[in-house]
Amino acid sequence: MSEGWFPYSPSKPVKLISPIVLAYIGDAIYEVAVRQYLISRPNLRPNHLHRAATGFVSAKAQSKILSLLEPELTDEEKDIIRQGRNAKSGTIPKNADVLEYRYATAFECLIGYLYYTGQQARLQELIHSGIQQMES
Repeated sequence: MSEGWFPYSPSKPVKLISPIVLAYIGDAIYEVAVRQYLISRPNLRPNHLHRAATGFVSAKAQSKILSLLEPELTDEEKDIIRQGRNAKSGTIPKNADVLEYRYATAFECLIGYLYYTGQQARLQELIHSGIQQMES
């Protein structure tokens, strides 16, 4: 890992990390990005932050973001998405249908992959684009 927030590299090469594990870190990275975005907006009261964040981080929202971003993705990114979508998580979604949940996992997997491969500019670009498209 060439760049990251903390000095803890993964225990194995990124290509050998399970898509579910990439989704695990991707979920956290995306959550921080959304929170930072929401805090940057004017006049957003703290009691509304959670509700606003859900509009971006729910499985339904992440699935929609991925569908909006798909035309912008490289072949390598599409391959990561496919791996994330096809990964078996072993959990049943509570507030989303199975297809939305799989696409949300794929989105989180891509975020985790970009983070661990040090592609910070691309990570920021895709998250920013997804947020902007959801806002419009």
